[in-house]
Amino acid sequence: MLEQVTNTVGMAFSPNTLGVLLALVALETVLSADNAVALAALVQPLPDPKHQQQALNWGLAGAFILRIALLFTATWVIRFWQVELAGALYLLWLVGKHFWTKFSVSSAFNDPSTEPPVSGSLWQLIALIALTDLAFSLDSVTTAIAISDNTWIVLTGCIIGILTLRFLAGLFVQWLERFTYLQDAAYLTVLGVGLRLLCKALQPDSVPPEWIVLTMIAVLFTWGFSKRTASLET
Repeated sequence: MLEQVTNTVGMAFSPNTLGVLLALVALETVLSADNAVALAALVQPLPDPKHQQQALNWGLAGAFILRIALLFTATWVIRFWQVELAGALYLLWLVGKHFWTKFSVSSAFNDPSTEPPVSGSLWQLIALIALTDLAFSLDSVTTAIAISDNTWIVLTGCIIGILTLRFLAGLFVQWLERFTYLQDAAYLTVLGVGLRLLCKALQPDSVPPEWIVLTMIAVLFTWGFSKRTASLET
């Protein structure tokens, strides 16, 4: 019995295992940027910073549960392209809802700076955060499983990914108040991820490579951080 435990611990801390874990952590960190700014954009309309933090905390707690469920059912889920199609349509719906609300409110008040009204309860927003993270996770979780079939390694990477996501989302909530174009850049990023997921569901052979998506995100983030709000410029 003791020998079995020793062998298990030795495998857990072997150079190969640690290398795979580091690769998963790097993957989660890179893929968390677009997810984090999207979640930050969802909570940014809440006027109370305390409610913003609560929405992120509870939303990501729910997201963690959904990620674990996705992790243990991923080999089954990836057989059904309808799941990715549903995730893509959900992300595209989020983008359409944002820009429709923004332009309809701006037209009504004839003022481009008018903020869209806050709609829905805190718990609805928490559910929205959890579902949005799940849609973003369809790619990252299946990629993680492709890297390693060791459940505890993938689970550890998932936990670190959620913690990284919470940290980044908190930063983006503050930055959304400081930079004029960052919220629109966030939703355009969601648009890009949604279109890629849609392409993966309907035309798997035509999916753009990951480097194109990362380049798009970098360009959008550069634009998003290009202008500070008027109150900070003065």
